[in-house]
Amino acid sequence: MGIIGGKIGSRLLHSICPTGEAGYLTGEAYRDRSKIEVLFGSRIWGELAGKVVIDFGCGRGEEAIDIAKHGAQTVIGLDLRERLLVQAQLTARREGVSERCIFGTKTDEKADVIMSLDAFEHFEDPAEILRIMRGLLKDEGRVITMFGPTWFHPLGGHQFSVFPWAHLIFSEHALISWRSNFKSDNATRFNEVEGGLNQMTIRRFEQIVAASDFQFESFEAVPIRRTRLLHNRFTREFFSSMVHCRLAPRKRLQSRF
Repeated sequence: MGIIGGKIGSRLLHSICPTGEAGYLTGEAYRDRSKIEVLFGSRIWGELAGKVVIDFGCGRGEEAIDIAKHGAQTVIGLDLRERLLVQAQLTARREGVSERCIFGTKTDEKADVIMSLDAFEHFEDPAEILRIMRGLLKDEGRVITMFGPTWFHPLGGHQFSVFPWAHLIFSEHALISWRSNFKSDNATRFNEVEGGLNQMTIRRFEQIVAASDFQFESFEAVPIRRTRLLHNRFTREFFSSMVHCRLAPRKRLQSRF
């Protein structure tokens, strides 16, 4: 996808954003606030209190530590980026919850709740992630996930969103070429940049869940505030700010024989 490509596209991007910093998606909305409470409301703490919780894709561990401080029995933060896990462990120790916060790349412990925030648009193989989650979740457990912006959102290109829908106007090659002026990781595709981008759409996520061992207990494509009046089932891919849902293990039919 992308209309403008090649050297022309790369040069245009560099003239529009010569610093490589688009200035969007900075996390300012959660500054000095609990991200979990902003997203789910204060009732979430009662739901997580006394539970074993896995924060899947925990990053630096801010949310995992927040959950532990609000009364979870154990919080297990999982991420593949070990340098971030080291930071998470140090922060948990400083915040006095290191005995109830565990950080690593994998675990064998079963969880009451798996939380995944701002991650499903980054997983290289989201279907495999759901399979792994099911193996880590108790049969009566739930997955609570929020992610976005999805691919057709105005800023769905994340770091490539030089301006709204830039990631749909410029080709992948042009955007990666522009990015190479500022990054030296030799990435050649969206999914190779740090954090990765899998071009997740709302429809694709629904299809992945439908083919998994989970079913939707609740699902909401949250409208972008400024375009709320334009938001409907036909326009949701372009005017939803995030996906917010709960997944329950799919109930298997028991054979009568």
